Amino acid sequence: MPPIANRLVIFVKEPRLGTVKTRLGRDIGAVAATWWFRHQVSRLLRRLVDPRWTIHLCVAPDTARLTRALPFGTYRHPQGLGSLGDRMRRAFKTIPPGPMVLIGSDVPGITAAHIANAFRTLGHKDCVFGPAPDGGYWLVGMRRQSRPLPPRLFDNVRWSTNHALADTVATVTPATIGYVAELQDIDTLADLKSLKESP
Repeated sequence: MPPIANRLVIFVKEPRLGTVKTRLGRDIGAVAATWWFRHQVSRLLRRLVDPRWTIHLCVAPDTARLTRALPFGTYRHPQGLGSLGDRMRRAFKTIPPGPMVLIGSDVPGITAAHIANAFRTLGHKDCVFGPAPDGGYWLVGMRRQSRPLPPRLFDNVRWSTNHALADTVATVTPATIGYVAELQDIDTLADLKSLKESP
């Protein structure tokens, strides 16, 4: 019997003017922020195509047109309604079986090596997180084989705060947890500058 496929799930918004990277847009203008996000998504998708996993794009809005950005063989799903926690929980429940890693699309530093490390971690842990410097996280993954999803998964998480990672970890306890490298997502001009200044 072949091994169960690894699933890389990427949450992405359609890059419409004024609807993506709005905090960055306040710093550099909505047109520049939308341009940055569109090219960031395109580069990310090309970089993460790898035979070790299948890519599933969860798009918002559900009717988003991202055809030109999709690498061959990419699966597409609607994010659906609700909070970020609702939409992430839905993805973990509905994406086909296999170890699953979920990321956002606004983290320029993600490489295939980071994703491979996350899947390796799921070989001996129930859950994996990629922390962010602000107390959130850029990656969450679950084995989804040895036990059902935690019943309180993503409940009462204080999103967009420095409590987001700790709150989420609390919703998966007592599952075993591993961590991968810390990476910075891009929300503001300061984030972009810190990225350029990093070694």
